[in-house]
Amino acid sequence: MSSGPDFDTLQTLVIATLFEVVEQSNKPVPESVEGSTSLVGKQAVLDSLALVTLIVELEQRLEEEYDVMLTLADDRAMSQKHSPFRTVASLTHYIAELISEEMGRD
Repeated sequence: MSSGPDFDTLQTLVIATLFEVVEQSNKPVPESVEGSTSLVGKQAVLDSLALVTLIVELEQRLEEEYDVMLTLADDRAMSQKHSPFRTVASLTHYIAELISEEMGRD
């Protein structure tokens, strides 16, 4: 049984997808993106539409590249005290947690 992609691989995927979404949205592309980069809020690199695009793109890539079907924006994500969509790192941790749970069901 595969354990799925590791955290660094997932974070690389999130960052690469983020860069593509920002480029498509015609917003200024940040010089660098790291775990602490804000996805929502005042210092965010995305607007709400671009965040939705990022989530959809990540779901598709996870399915294509790792054969993992996840729904990132669901009641669970929306009901958390701290949104998993705050930063690159929080989103990556949330994806890793969901993959771990999904792999445990196999």
